[in-house]
Amino acid sequence: MKMNLKEVMIRLPHRYPFLLIDKVLECDSETYIVAQKNITYNEPYFQGHFPEYAVLPGVLVLEAMAQSTGILAFEVFGGVPSPDAVFMLAGIDNAKFRRQVVPGDVLIIRAESERRSRNMMKFLVTAKVNDELVCSANIMGAFASGK
Repeated sequence: MKMNLKEVMIRLPHRYPFLLIDKVLECDSETYIVAQKNITYNEPYFQGHFPEYAVLPGVLVLEAMAQSTGILAFEVFGGVPSPDAVFMLAGIDNAKFRRQVVPGDVLIIRAESERRSRNMMKFLVTAKVNDELVCSANIMGAFASGK
Protein backbone atom coordinates (compact mmCIF):
# COMPACT_ATOMS: atom_id res chain seq x y z
CA MET A 1 0.00 0.00 0.00
CA LYS A 2 1.17 3.56 -0.77
CA MET A 3 -0.04 6.85 0.73
CA ASN A 4 0.17 10.38 -0.59
CA LEU A 5 0.48 13.43 1.66
CA LYS A 6 -3.29 13.76 2.09
CA GLU A 7 -3.55 10.13 3.26
CA VAL A 8 -0.60 10.66 5.63
CA MET A 9 -2.35 13.70 7.13
CA ILE A 10 -5.45 11.60 7.82
CA ARG A 11 -3.32 9.28 9.97
CA LEU A 12 -1.08 11.83 11.74
CA PRO A 13 -2.18 14.87 13.77
CA HIS A 14 0.99 16.79 12.82
CA ARG A 15 0.87 19.74 10.42
CA TYR A 16 3.46 21.94 8.74
CA PRO A 17 6.08 22.77 9.81
CA PHE A 18 6.15 19.69 12.03
CA LEU A 19 4.74 17.09 9.67
CA LEU A 20 7.92 15.26 8.65
CA ILE A 21 6.53 12.51 6.39
CA ASP A 22 5.82 13.48 2.77
CA LYS A 23 4.52 10.12 1.57
CA VAL A 24 4.49 6.39 2.22
CA LEU A 25 6.22 4.30 -0.41
CA GLU A 26 5.23 0.90 1.01
CA CYS A 27 3.21 -0.37 3.93
CA ASP A 28 2.35 -3.86 5.02
CA SER A 29 -0.37 -3.20 7.55
CA GLU A 30 1.00 -5.80 9.95
CA THR A 31 4.78 -5.60 9.80
CA TYR A 32 6.54 -2.63 8.17
CA ILE A 33 6.36 0.79 6.55
CA VAL A 34 8.68 2.70 4.21
CA ALA A 35 8.18 6.47 4.31
CA GLN A 36 9.86 9.43 2.62
CA LYS A 37 10.86 12.93 3.75
CA ASN A 38 12.26 15.34 1.16
CA ILE A 39 14.80 17.67 2.73
CA THR A 40 14.58 21.20 1.33
CA TYR A 41 16.50 24.32 2.33
CA ASN A 42 13.35 26.41 2.78
CA GLU A 43 12.30 24.48 5.91
CA PRO A 44 12.21 26.77 8.97
CA TYR A 45 14.77 24.93 11.11
CA PHE A 46 17.57 25.55 8.59
CA GLN A 47 17.40 29.29 9.29
CA GLY A 48 18.81 28.74 12.78
CA HIS A 49 20.53 25.37 12.70
CA PHE A 50 23.97 26.10 11.31
CA PRO A 51 22.79 28.63 8.64
CA GLU A 52 26.22 28.56 6.99
CA TYR A 53 26.18 24.74 6.87
CA ALA A 54 22.60 23.50 6.89
CA VAL A 55 22.19 20.15 8.65
CA LEU A 56 18.88 18.56 9.59
CA PRO A 57 18.84 18.35 13.40
CA GLY A 58 19.17 14.77 14.64
CA VAL A 59 16.10 15.13 16.83
CA LEU A 60 14.07 15.85 13.68
CA VAL A 61 15.46 12.73 12.00
CA LEU A 62 14.24 10.81 15.06
CA GLU A 63 10.89 12.64 14.96
CA ALA A 64 10.39 11.66 11.31
CA MET A 65 11.22 8.10 12.28
CA ALA A 66 8.70 8.27 15.14
CA GLN A 67 6.00 9.71 12.85
CA SER A 68 6.45 6.77 10.49
CA THR A 69 5.84 4.41 13.42
CA GLY A 70 2.61 6.28 14.17
CA ILE A 71 1.29 5.63 10.68
CA LEU A 72 2.20 1.94 10.94
CA ALA A 73 0.63 1.66 14.39
CA PHE A 74 -2.70 2.96 13.10
CA GLU A 75 -2.51 0.52 10.18
CA VAL A 76 -1.81 -2.39 12.55
CA PHE A 77 -4.72 -1.41 14.80
CA GLY A 78 -7.29 -0.68 12.12
CA GLY A 79 -6.28 2.03 9.67
CA VAL A 80 -7.69 5.53 10.00
CA PRO A 81 -7.66 6.79 13.60
CA SER A 82 -10.67 8.12 15.43
CA PRO A 83 -10.63 11.89 16.06
CA ASP A 84 -9.45 11.48 19.65
CA ALA A 85 -6.75 8.85 18.98
CA VAL A 86 -3.08 9.78 19.19
CA PHE A 87 -0.01 7.54 19.00
CA MET A 88 2.60 9.08 21.30
CA LEU A 89 6.34 8.55 21.44
CA ALA A 90 7.08 6.52 24.58
CA GLY A 91 10.80 5.81 24.25
CA ILE A 92 13.88 5.74 22.07
CA ASP A 93 16.70 3.29 22.68
CA ASN A 94 19.99 2.62 20.92
CA ALA A 95 19.80 5.67 18.63
CA LYS A 96 22.91 5.93 16.48
CA PHE A 97 23.69 8.60 13.89
CA ARG A 98 26.00 7.67 11.02
CA ARG A 99 25.68 10.51 8.50
CA GLN A 100 24.47 14.10 8.29
CA VAL A 101 21.27 14.94 6.42
CA VAL A 102 21.42 18.11 4.31
CA PRO A 103 19.10 19.97 1.92
CA GLY A 104 18.63 18.04 -1.30
CA ASP A 105 18.66 14.67 0.45
CA VAL A 106 15.70 12.31 0.36
CA LEU A 107 15.32 10.56 3.70
CA ILE A 108 13.89 7.04 3.41
CA ILE A 109 12.59 5.63 6.68
CA ARG A 110 11.82 1.96 7.30
CA ALA A 111 10.03 0.93 10.48
CA GLU A 112 9.45 -2.71 11.35
CA SER A 113 7.07 -3.81 14.07
CA GLU A 114 8.97 -5.86 16.65
CA ARG A 115 6.42 -6.28 19.41
CA ARG A 116 2.95 -5.10 20.32
CA SER A 117 0.67 -5.25 23.31
CA ARG A 118 -2.73 -3.79 24.05
CA ASN A 119 -1.82 -0.13 23.51
CA MET A 120 1.96 -0.17 22.97
CA MET A 121 4.26 -1.08 20.10
CA LYS A 122 8.00 -1.38 19.70
CA PHE A 123 9.76 -0.85 16.36
CA LEU A 124 13.18 -1.22 14.78
CA VAL A 125 13.59 1.89 12.63
CA THR A 126 16.25 2.95 10.14
CA ALA A 127 16.66 6.11 8.11
CA LYS A 128 18.78 6.18 4.95
CA VAL A 129 19.85 8.56 2.22
CA ASN A 130 20.90 6.93 -1.08
CA ASP A 131 20.94 3.52 0.67
CA GLU A 132 23.47 4.89 3.18
CA LEU A 133 22.47 4.50 6.83
CA VAL A 134 21.77 7.83 8.53
CA CYS A 135 20.24 6.71 11.82
CA SER A 136 18.95 3.58 13.51
CA ALA A 137 16.93 3.28 16.71
CA ASN A 138 14.47 1.19 18.67
CA ILE A 139 11.33 3.29 19.10
CA MET A 140 8.41 2.59 21.39
CA GLY A 141 5.02 4.26 21.13
CA ALA A 142 1.69 4.09 22.91
CA PHE A 143 -1.87 5.02 22.08
CA ALA A 144 -3.33 7.82 24.18
CA SER A 145 -6.43 9.94 24.07
CA GLY A 146 -5.88 13.17 22.17
CA LYS A 147 -8.58 15.05 24.05
